[in-house]
Amino acid sequence: MSETVTKTSPKTIVVRVLLITLLLVAAFFGYKKINYEMHHETTDNAQVEARFVPILPRVAGYIKTLLVEDYALVKKDSLLAEIDDSELALQLEEMEADLAQAQTDIENAHASITNTNASVSSAKSNLDVAQSRKEKAQHDFGRDQNLFKDGAITQKQFDDSKANLDIANKQYEVTKNDVAVAQSKTGVSNATLKKAEAQIAVKKARIEQQKLKLSYTKIYSTSDGKIGKRNIDAGQFVQAGTPLFTIINDKDFWVVANFKETQLQHVKLGGEVEVKMDAYKNEPIKGKIVSISDATGAKFSLLPPDNATGNFVKVTQRVPVKIEIENAEKYKDILRAGMSVEVSIAY
Repeated sequence: MSETVTKTSPKTIVVRVLLITLLLVAAFFGYKKINYEMHHETTDNAQVEARFVPILPRVAGYIKTLLVEDYALVKKDSLLAEIDDSELALQLEEMEADLAQAQTDIENAHASITNTNASVSSAKSNLDVAQSRKEKAQHDFGRDQNLFKDGAITQKQFDDSKANLDIANKQYEVTKNDVAVAQSKTGVSNATLKKAEAQIAVKKARIEQQKLKLSYTKIYSTSDGKIGKRNIDAGQFVQAGTPLFTIINDKDFWVVANFKETQLQHVKLGGEVEVKMDAYKNEPIKGKIVSISDATGAKFSLLPPDNATGNFVKVTQRVPVKIEIENAEKYKDILRAGMSVEVSIAY
């Protein structure tokens, strides 16, 4: 009986070693991947967000000057554009001339009050004179009445004395009416003055409003950042409230990640987050959870789903989670609003 001895070639041994090595490496990375997935919640439904500041004119007009280009860097309070203010300036001049004319009405009202006060004083003086004449006529009539009874004066003298008393009484009443008329004119003059002063106040307010409109023809940046796409050119007519361009505030970036509702049990406020950008794989960014939406993203849609309509299909919903980027200033040059990122939360 003979034995057959089988020898394994060196080539076969190398192949087997390589296969075993590959299996071990695959098992190692597979274990690492499974272990990672078991202790992390991840989502690639996330993107970088930033503040968008719209630049809107507050008055209508033709664009006279544009001082920025697309995607230009701007500082807060820097001049961005000017609207032609020629028409508004002419309106302001007209208003100021109207105010100057109204000032003369004030002067006339003051002069009228001075005149009416003088007329009242004169009428009161005349009333004092008329009252003195009336008292004298009454005294003379009483005396002549007694003399007539005693036969010391004639009938004509008595009649003359009575007539003088009647005239004095009538003159007194007329003068008294003159005082009342003069006093009523004073009231009218005071009312005219108040009306003129009110008109002056209205005209001044309109002038200030016009100056404010003139100031609105210069459009300034309301924050630091970069201009987006410019929607206008010099010479175009714009209405108040028409978006001219948008400033992206490059000092404040954050990430909004939309986690599935089945992942929320491990999403906690203050939780540490690792953010990986699709554009810069080798730039891991640290962050933390600062807020979690109280509604799913679908509830903010134009036509939110209503499960009570009968057409119900269960779909796993996503909840927006806001993540604050640590040291955001450090990544300012690579962060762009809208860029896709992958978010991972350890638990």
